[in-house]
Amino acid sequence: MTMVENTATESKLDSQRIGPLQLRVLILCLLIQACDGYDMNAIGYALPALLRAWHLSPAQFSVALLMSNLGILAGALIAGPVGDRFGRKPLLMGSVAIFGVASLLSATASSLAALSVLRFFTGVGIAGGFAGSAALTGDYAPKERRATLIMISFTGTAIGAFLGGQIAALLFSKGFDWSSIFVVGGLAPLILLFAMALWLPEAPQHLAVRKKLTARQAALLQSLGIQPAMNRAASIEKSGSNPIKELFSGGYALQTVLLWIIFFCGLLNLFLFVFWLPAILNFSGMTQSEAVFAASLHPLGGILPVLYLGWAIDRFGTQRALSLHFAIGIVFIAMLGLFSLPYAAILALCFLTGVTINGTPIGSNAACGLLYPARMRTTGVAWALGVGRFGALAAAPLGGYLLSWGLAPRQVLLSAVLFAAIAAVAAASLGVVSKRIVPSKAAESVSA
Repeated sequence: MTMVENTATESKLDSQRIGPLQLRVLILCLLIQACDGYDMNAIGYALPALLRAWHLSPAQFSVALLMSNLGILAGALIAGPVGDRFGRKPLLMGSVAIFGVASLLSATASSLAALSVLRFFTGVGIAGGFAGSAALTGDYAPKERRATLIMISFTGTAIGAFLGGQIAALLFSKGFDWSSIFVVGGLAPLILLFAMALWLPEAPQHLAVRKKLTARQAALLQSLGIQPAMNRAASIEKSGSNPIKELFSGGYALQTVLLWIIFFCGLLNLFLFVFWLPAILNFSGMTQSEAVFAASLHPLGGILPVLYLGWAIDRFGTQRALSLHFAIGIVFIAMLGLFSLPYAAILALCFLTGVTINGTPIGSNAACGLLYPARMRTTGVAWALGVGRFGALAAAPLGGYLLSWGLAPRQVLLSAVLFAAIAAVAAASLGVVSKRIVPSKAAESVSA
């Protein structure tokens, strides 16, 4: 596992115990992720009704979906420097407010152009919520449980997406139109803002270098065994330089590139299955209802890795856990793409590919929180997600292009084997870079 430099603050946080404070941060970050998951999927829930209401074809409407993804990409690239330089709490408060307001305004959109612009800003806020909540969860987690707790926080995305579908179905059954989905998606995060303002703490690393602290902030640092005066004298883990530049200095360059490869391949495979699995199964001879039911087991499988993958990363190291996870996924994908199987076996493989394909991006997020030091953790997570978003953008045209080639429908899924293999090699190579990390001057001064 990559060895990251420590300061006095980071050492205290690495050895902290899980108590009420840590659980409160975890729960709030999970709720932020749940709102993220709802609003990210809201456009999909509303899409059929919008097509009918605005008399659009799916191809015409795709611009709104693209703008949402581009917003997430832009937000991911912006969120890291903001969170590492100005603090996690301002980033999270601003991000939740942005996608809450943008969702509410989406309910009033009267044209595709207006909705596309609003979906862009929704994506910007969603990306900030993803990156900031992962980083803050990591800040308040002991080192040996950090990956596990970050992964638990990311289950909020799946929970929010699932609940969003249930809420949308209920609203439609009661006679509400598509705009009601965005109203709920806007009100929930704006209500959550009040809880965040009251109970969400700032990252200890940022509090430790402030010249003025409130009594509540000082008490929080003392509860963690951190002395503000000592840390101000010892140049704490706060990013005083350009945090993006730091991703490629001090020996982190190779680690950063490898993580970006893992994120790109992981998100490409994830969205290749999200976009094309129902159609591929339908084209392979299943009825539409059979195909949709089978495909629905794929995201369900993504919750299972939370029970073991974070523990595996903490116990065996990032490179072993992630590379093995990708390798096992190759077997399941190949079986699904190559063999003619009974329906029950296809159901099982849809679930198992969901475990590996949906689980590895969650594990990759946890790995970022573990492999980068606190001063650049938000930037590391955010930029990796941003690069991975290019993989997500590539998934839709890739599936369509391969289908147009005349391949047997399920053979299109074999392209995921290639990207899983590339990601497995990159994950295994993370173990090579541990000796390349150079401690920062701040860390050296503290250890001295």
